[in-house]
Amino acid sequence: MTRIILCGCNGKMGQVITSLADEDAQIEIVAGVDIFGEQRNAYPVFEKFLECQIEADVIVDFSSPQVLEELLSYAREKKLPAVLCGTGYSKEQLDKIEEASGQVAVLRSANMSLGVNILLKLVKTAAKVLAEANFDMEIVERHHNQKVDAPSGTALALADAIQEALSEEYVYTYDRSKEKKKREKHEIGISAVRGGTIVGEHEVIFAGTDEVIELKHTAYSKAIFGKGALEAAKFLKGKEAGMYDMSEVIG
Repeated sequence: MTRIILCGCNGKMGQVITSLADEDAQIEIVAGVDIFGEQRNAYPVFEKFLECQIEADVIVDFSSPQVLEELLSYAREKKLPAVLCGTGYSKEQLDKIEEASGQVAVLRSANMSLGVNILLKLVKTAAKVLAEANFDMEIVERHHNQKVDAPSGTALALADAIQEALSEEYVYTYDRSKEKKKREKHEIGISAVRGGTIVGEHEVIFAGTDEVIELKHTAYSKAIFGKGALEAAKFLKGKEAGMYDMSEVIG
């Protein structure tokens, strides 16, 4: 059994994870932390980490970056591993996460979906071969019309995965309207689409001479991110201090 403290438990993703945990015999949410301390769940909810003195194995965070410092302080004090599912961290906050990983196990991912993390592996494998064969590489991501950031963190993670596989430095191109010129060889194009209620789509296109290979992931609900977070929590329980990522969860 993996006992979880769920940060951001009253938010949309927090409620999704709560429902998923109820169906998983290996998971128990023993407490929640949320700045809106309303009691919506069977487990106790606290407005601050310092108020929570309940024994647990892992912290799972789906809250905002503003809670990060308090969360990391609590994790260090209690020697609790932390699964960080949030986005929008500043450079200073990323440095603090790295520093905390010297004392406790920390897992952070731009996307908690197991499928997306398989896609990251596939993209690396494909890029190693296809870049050498002069294939052009483009990423198209699609999300709902309420998403404020572009491109998505996952699109950037896919670009980074491609970059890691290559022997030469490639540049990321986000907007082709500013210059009238043909595509450069060493670039990765990243396009963002916003509309309707699209949960999330990420497509990586490898375009060569007379052939195209497309690798695509489509999210139909936010539940996939919650499932990944719970798998990450099981994985991180009892782990030594250090930085971990979803590639280690999926093996």
